[in-house]
Amino acid sequence: MKYQRLSKEQLNEMHKEFINFLASQTITATEWEGIKKETPDVAEQELDVFSDLVWEGVLSQVDYLEHTSPQQMHLFHLTDDDMQVIAVQLKNEVDLTTKEGFAWLRENLMNDEVEFLQAKKEYSDDRNADKFTLIQQGAVISKGDLFVYFNKLVKK
Repeated sequence: MKYQRLSKEQLNEMHKEFINFLASQTITATEWEGIKKETPDVAEQELDVFSDLVWEGVLSQVDYLEHTSPQQMHLFHLTDDDMQVIAVQLKNEVDLTTKEGFAWLRENLMNDEVEFLQAKKEYSDDRNADKFTLIQQGAVISKGDLFVYFNKLVKK
């Protein structure tokens, strides 16, 4: 397995897609029930293959990720060529994971307690695996609004 198996909740949400996946392998509902009972290891393998296909599809469309911790925020723009990151670091005890902390940041962007860093990193041989690693480390998929905002700010 390349990524990780989808959770039961995710699999339930993708029930129709999973049925289509089984159908593409000419596995009927009756056959699937038999596979689950008689050869559960084969059923597990099918779930893993389906999960990897879903992750590949999702990761290939991800352009922005965000990771926020109490003192730092990392905003990623995942271009075709590289991963660009804007890091916002606080030098005080304000917690960016709270509404109050984020509001403080908005009001104090030019405060000496706020530091901005920028970097670029080349992808490894597997771009989607690099994206998945960031997600496993706590990043979440975003529309990129914060990256775009802070990118304009740091380029001034």
